[in-house]
Amino acid sequence: MGHNYFIGFDLFSGAGGMSLGAEMAGISVKYAVEKDTFAAQTYQANHPKTKVINSDIHEIKSIPANLNKGITVLFGGAPCQGFSTSNKRTNNRENSDNWLYREFIRILNLWKPDWVVFENVTGITEMESGAFFRTILNDFISTGYTCSYTILNSSDYGVPQKRNRLFLVGSKNGKKINLEKKGNIDKVTVKDALSDLPFLDNGANTDVMPYPIKAKSAFSQTMRGTLTQCSGNLVSKNSKYVLERYNYIQQGGNWESIPKELMKNYSDSTRCHTGIYHRLREDDVSVVIGNYRKNMLIHPWSNRGLSVREAARLQSFPDSYIFRGSIGFQQQQVGNAVPPLLARHVFKKIMEQT
Repeated sequence: MGHNYFIGFDLFSGAGGMSLGAEMAGISVKYAVEKDTFAAQTYQANHPKTKVINSDIHEIKSIPANLNKGITVLFGGAPCQGFSTSNKRTNNRENSDNWLYREFIRILNLWKPDWVVFENVTGITEMESGAFFRTILNDFISTGYTCSYTILNSSDYGVPQKRNRLFLVGSKNGKKINLEKKGNIDKVTVKDALSDLPFLDNGANTDVMPYPIKAKSAFSQTMRGTLTQCSGNLVSKNSKYVLERYNYIQQGGNWESIPKELMKNYSDSTRCHTGIYHRLREDDVSVVIGNYRKNMLIHPWSNRGLSVREAARLQSFPDSYIFRGSIGFQQQQVGNAVPPLLARHVFKKIMEQT
């Protein structure tokens, strides 16, 4: 089978992590839909052969004709802020964002591809004691697809980050699929991922910099490829009092190590989320790279936040991947992305079944 035998369409594509994984597996992604302008620009810059539709999914009324050759795969993750377990306020049926998956189903019915892959946060399975997810699952099944779903931890698939994601896979041709891994992949640590990147200070804003040293691990060598320099060396500028707090936190520690008198701007610092002010451990995989600026995620051995490139490495984006927009938009795109190496595993499993 030629590689172009598999044709992909990415909904809610974001910066393109899932598409990159699909392409690594050998799928030709023809179209992507993304509402956010900067994420769409990032996607287009890195996937020049894909047509990016920068609009709201509600405006997609028909399927382009050239999407019907070969084996077809519709994939994506409907925005999931509402499903996040850390966001109880929006974790319900009333949040209209939580119904965007219906648009996903609508496109599925319009196109009827051979395969569908729906990715989301694991919190979606816990919402309303599982009732909401059963609704979603039944909606997929009622379109005529044989569905299986699994929660996968990205650190089991070569990603230097512990990030659990739900993958629901549907087959039009009655195939069940087992996404669990076979064999052991060595864990990639934070040190493996970051040790060869430029040395940066708080507020660093020189985008492109040469690598200061040779790659120290197989992972970083893969991320670099043949490059001699990389982009994304941008770090949020934290204020003095925040940097002072960083001093007290050891690797693996969090805000609890900060003296009370330095936490006065919190009305009740004892109610801080445990993920706030977490310093990464170099000898382990990273915690979830979500909104890493807001969560004040700390670099393992420097008193600063993570650069865009460091966060992208922890998500398994290669260094050739360019992010567009201001630093805040770039951080958001990286944090929201599906790790490409995790997505690649899922798509490879589907291709083995076809």
